[in-house]
Amino acid sequence: MLAYILRRVGQSLLVVFVMSAIVFAGVFAIGNPIDILINPQADQNEIARATAALGLDKPLPVQYWTFLTNALSGELGRSFSSNIPAIDLILQRMPATVELAFTAMVMAIVLGLPLGLWAGLKPDTATAKAIMAGSILGFSLPTFWVGLVLIMVFSVQLGWLPPNGRGETVMLLGIPVSFLTVDGLRHLAMPALNLALFKLSLLIRLTRAGTREALAQDYVRFARAKGVSMERVVRVHVLKNIMIPIVTVTGLELGSLLAFSIVTETIFAWPGMGKLLIDSINLLDRPVIVAYLLIIVLVFVVINLVVDVAYTVLDPRVRLSGRMA
Repeated sequence: MLAYILRRVGQSLLVVFVMSAIVFAGVFAIGNPIDILINPQADQNEIARATAALGLDKPLPVQYWTFLTNALSGELGRSFSSNIPAIDLILQRMPATVELAFTAMVMAIVLGLPLGLWAGLKPDTATAKAIMAGSILGFSLPTFWVGLVLIMVFSVQLGWLPPNGRGETVMLLGIPVSFLTVDGLRHLAMPALNLALFKLSLLIRLTRAGTREALAQDYVRFARAKGVSMERVVRVHVLKNIMIPIVTVTGLELGSLLAFSIVTETIFAWPGMGKLLIDSINLLDRPVIVAYLLIIVLVFVVINLVVDVAYTVLDPRVRLSGRMA
């Protein structure tokens, strides 16, 4: 186990290094931040001074080497617009995004697994057909449109929920969270639901497909023939065999929620990393953009490692050495 984890950490560091070069070069190519940060009426001397102060007068390889050496000590550059370390800006916004993403994923799992099981165990019932039809809608409806509809219905028409912001927060282990307050939960409900809709539909269809496949296996038929109750068959045989693909998809989708909640955070003015990224792109704030993307790469790498290790817990037949082969 230790050797496997060390090997994966080495591979992860290589991935992060390659991605840092790609991200840095890509962000470098999108434009010159001086055009936005400096007054258009400034003369060439002022522009040259500002360019030198930000280190933008150096060639790209030199800028990347400076960034890389600073990154090894935990410094990912300073924001061009606010002159604050980029990592500090991101860490200030990260709790809001993590809270939103985990809430959305919990909603998707809590609803998706039982609904998918029901649709798989009783596929010919009207309820199962309605569940599958609803999952198709979840895949089809655009996130931004669903968010606007939620605001129109629950905020404008009914007045039940606030349309934007994070609401009241309290400190939990030194981290501000909103799910422990009533006002925070009211602010969290709509964006979390909007973010969970696609993941919910995905888990419903994945669970249903796995359940139908597992029920057709010989060991399930044999258990039923011995008189084992359907409840025990589902709990002992079906769930154990469908959890590996579900864990895989859930891990990857959690990473995507953390990385790509930009639309939802923008619609509901949720003060998370996604909104920070949009603001930074508008200002061509390269250090913040690069730092954000590298943190997202690290998140995906860590989640993949955790998912791989979780395989052996769910199914001892899956060996870590076999997964490395």
